[in-house]
Amino acid sequence: FPGVETHANALSNLFIERARNLGAKVDPSAPGFLRTSPHEETIMGLVLIVLGFVFSGFIAYYGSIAGLFIALGTIGAVYFFDKYYFFQEGIVVASVFPMALVILQFVTLTFYKYFTEEKTKRELKTTFEKYVSPAIVNEVLADPENVELGGKKVNLTVMFSDVRGFTTISEKLDPRELSDLLNSYLTPMTNLVFANRGTLDKYMGDAIMAFWGAPVHFPDHAVHAARCALQMLEKLKVLQAEYRAKGLPEIDIGIGLNTGEMSVGNMGSDTVRSYTVMGDAVNLGSRLEGINKTYGTRIIISEFTYLEVKKHFICREIDWVTVKGKNIPVRIYELMAERPNSSATAFPPGPDRSVLEEGFQLYHEQRFADAQAFFKRALQVDPHDAPSQLYLERCEDYITTPPPPGWDGVYAMKTK
Repeated sequence: FPGVETHANALSNLFIERARNLGAKVDPSAPGFLRTSPHEETIMGLVLIVLGFVFSGFIAYYGSIAGLFIALGTIGAVYFFDKYYFFQEGIVVASVFPMALVILQFVTLTFYKYFTEEKTKRELKTTFEKYVSPAIVNEVLADPENVELGGKKVNLTVMFSDVRGFTTISEKLDPRELSDLLNSYLTPMTNLVFANRGTLDKYMGDAIMAFWGAPVHFPDHAVHAARCALQMLEKLKVLQAEYRAKGLPEIDIGIGLNTGEMSVGNMGSDTVRSYTVMGDAVNLGSRLEGINKTYGTRIIISEFTYLEVKKHFICREIDWVTVKGKNIPVRIYELMAERPNSSATAFPPGPDRSVLEEGFQLYHEQRFADAQAFFKRALQVDPHDAPSQLYLERCEDYITTPPPPGWDGVYAMKTK
């Protein structure tokens, strides 16, 4: 009916006291034509319940944009359903209620989702802004569902760096000088961790613990960690020059890298927590940092990290070792330099790596006199090459006192 006739018809029903709002059926023989339907309230209640579940699910899983299209589609469907039954069947459907419910649910759930997501983002930002660079924080906030704070096992790369002889250095400085020195060292080193997509785990006095691959995972985390380690050595040269100019003690560092499966998450007490990594792979990384003291190196990486970075970095095998508390030997490598490109073969200044590798092979074959010749050649090129000097001394010892039967060349570390 045209609008005027519809209103006139409704007014007629009011006059004859037969108007009903819900589920009325046309009766041509009766004046006023409307009849109530006894199932109207039940049907409408079920419809409202179903709509509530549908909208909750769609907005929760597909977002507000998808929910908006569903809301508009539902309102349109109810509108055409209403018109069809009114004109074709003579039934007046109370369509205003489901339409109003759709709008109310959409607005309510959208606001709820917005505020809960904002709360989650605030929590994530508070958690990570002190551990990672702003760029990584933005990546976390852009896709918070991929971040799990409760703890999970992931393949990551961990780094430990430590200042050599820091106890002796600290005894020579007053508290203010010591604080300034430590801050001037930790600040640029931490910036390098962030610049290479790393996550700062913690400071342990003068030591830095960091890891790569969480909270945002990326497959080449070992490459970023290795690059950061080399950049830290380059930055150290700049700092040493500054310390000399100021009359401060020069510092040196050792770095250990290991790649493997680690537990990562927000760990701690009910009141204080930190985003950290734990596991055997983490412990090995810590041990490797300390092993630098034995071999006179600055950066030692495990065989697991080496497999991930060998196409990008120049490394040389140093030894097979078992760290304290473990029985399984691990091959360790010295990280020397980054290749100009993935196919580069040039090596940094120092002994030819092929000479060192040949000597290393002869050493493990117990041909100690032959191995000596190669290590002497290496020392002629670089008299300060500590690993070559160490193996030369080992060869001399084994020539004097041969190793026991079953010797496999694995060196057991006695200290951490």
